[in-house]
Amino acid sequence: MRILAVSHAYPRFDGDVAGAFLERLYAALVARGHAVRVIVPADAGQGGEERREGILVERVRYAAARRETLAHRGTLAQAVRSPGGALAFRAMQRAVAAAVRRRADDADVIHANWWVPAGLAVRRAGVADRVPCVLTLHGSDAALLRRSRVARWMAGPVLRDAARTTAVSSFLAQTAARAGAAAPVVLPMPADPDRVPEPGPGGAGIVTVGRLTRQKRTDLLVEAMAILRARGRTIPFTIVGDGPERGALESLVARRGLAGQVRFAGAVAPADVPRFLVPADAFAFAARHEGFGLAAAEALIAGVPLVVLADGGGVLDIAIEGNGATIVSAADAGLIAAAIERVLADPNARPAARRAGGHWRDALRPAAVAARLEQVFQEACRS
Repeated sequence: MRILAVSHAYPRFDGDVAGAFLERLYAALVARGHAVRVIVPADAGQGGEERREGILVERVRYAAARRETLAHRGTLAQAVRSPGGALAFRAMQRAVAAAVRRRADDADVIHANWWVPAGLAVRRAGVADRVPCVLTLHGSDAALLRRSRVARWMAGPVLRDAARTTAVSSFLAQTAARAGAAAPVVLPMPADPDRVPEPGPGGAGIVTVGRLTRQKRTDLLVEAMAILRARGRTIPFTIVGDGPERGALESLVARRGLAGQVRFAGAVAPADVPRFLVPADAFAFAARHEGFGLAAAEALIAGVPLVVLADGGGVLDIAIEGNGATIVSAADAGLIAAAIERVLADPNARPAARRAGGHWRDALRPAAVAARLEQVFQEACRS
C-alpha cells in the first residue's frame, strides 16, 4: 500500500521529540511492506526531501525562513493569534495542500494527523474523490473542538470527508463523535517498549513527563511536594520536559523553598525518557483532558505506579484505579499529596504497576499499532 501521510509535527533530527511517535509508526508500516511518504511544513528554511527510517519525508517551504516557525515546535496555537502568524498559517496551508495535490495520484490512502492543520490542508487539496483519507485526532485538535464553536464549524467538513477517523483515546473518540465523526476508532500511537528496561527497585522519588503548559498543571504537583515537605517528607521531584510555563514553575519552586528538591531536566529525547522513569517511586501526572498520555503508559511498562487526576481525559484509558494507578478526585494539591503518600506506603503498588505494564508493553509495540492502522487503511480503501 502507498501511504501519503500529512502532519505539522515530525522529527527534524535524531532525538527530536516533535512527532517522534509518528516516525515509529511509519517505520513499522514500512517494515510491513508499505511505502510511506510524509508531507510536513519546513522549519526555518530547512526544506526538501530526505529519507529517514525508510520513510520519504518531504518538507514543504511556505514562507521566508524566519517565518517558518509554525510547525514542529508546539507553538502553533499561540503563533496564529498574531496577524503575521495568521498570514504564515494560510501560506502553510496552501503549500501543504499543493504538495498533497501533487502526490495524491501516487497514493492509495492519505493519513492526516490532527484535523488542523493537516486535515484542513488535505480537504483544501480537493482529492477526497480520488484517494480516501484516514484522519487521526491526537489531543490538541480535539481540545479546540471542545471549547470553540468556530472550530467545530471548521472541522465538520473535515470529519465528514474522512473515510475513517481514529483517535488516540476513548476520550478523544467521544469528542470526535460529538463533532460529527462517524464511528471513530480508538487507536493509540505507539511507544517503544523495548527501550524501557525491566522495572527497578525505585528510590528516586516522583517524576513527571510532559510539555510544560498550563494544561499539564505541573504547578499542582509542585504545590503537593511543598505540602509533603511541610509534613516532614522531602521527596525528590523530577520534571522532564520544557515549555512556556517553565519560568513560572521555576519561580514557584523558589517561592516554596523547593530548589534543592525539584529538578528540571528540560526537554529530553524520547529514547532517554526511560532513564528517568525506571528509578522513580511514582509517576505523577496532573494534566487535564490529556489526549492519551504515552509517558504514563511507559511508566507502567517500567513498573512505576501512577498518580493521575479524574479529569485527565485520555490518560484514564491507561490509569485504572487499583491496577497500578491511583486516581485523585479533584485538582487539589492536598489530595495529590495524600495520594502520593498512599502510593509510597503501598507495598502492592509496584507489583500492580508491573502487571499493568505488561499489557501496554504488548499493546503499544509499533508493529502491533501498525497492524491495527493497516486494517483501518484497508477499510478506508474498500469504502
